[in-house]
Amino acid sequence: MSDHLFWLTDDQFARLEPHLPTDTRGKARVDDRRIISGIVHVLKSGCRWVDAPATYGPRKTLYNRFVRWADKGIWQNIFQALASAGGPPAQVLIDSSAVKAHRCAAGGKGGNGRRRLVARVAVAPRKSTP
Repeated sequence: MSDHLFWLTDDQFARLEPHLPTDTRGKARVDDRRIISGIVHVLKSGCRWVDAPATYGPRKTLYNRFVRWADKGIWQNIFQALASAGGPPAQVLIDSSAVKAHRCAAGGKGGNGRRRLVARVAVAPRKSTP
């Protein structure tokens, strides 16, 4: 197996396996470990689903499994179970996010120009007569 690919260890998959769905209809799921490893690889690397390495199986299977399990709440249950198991915070971290602001979000209306105080504007003579 290549060094740049992600694979679940035996211990990691053993912790996940009890939380996987067992009520499947139709064709039986094949190789959950390979598919979950592929999903984690795509999420870790940030690549598109279509760019996932072929060693993880069909790319459409990776995407469909991820989306369907998300709709059923299976990922949420897995994350809650793993987070409640305890351990160092570095191992429990599930997601982090960064919020980007538009370049004009820092200034107020009209930019950074100086404005006259309201008190001075009220006392100052009018520039035009009504």
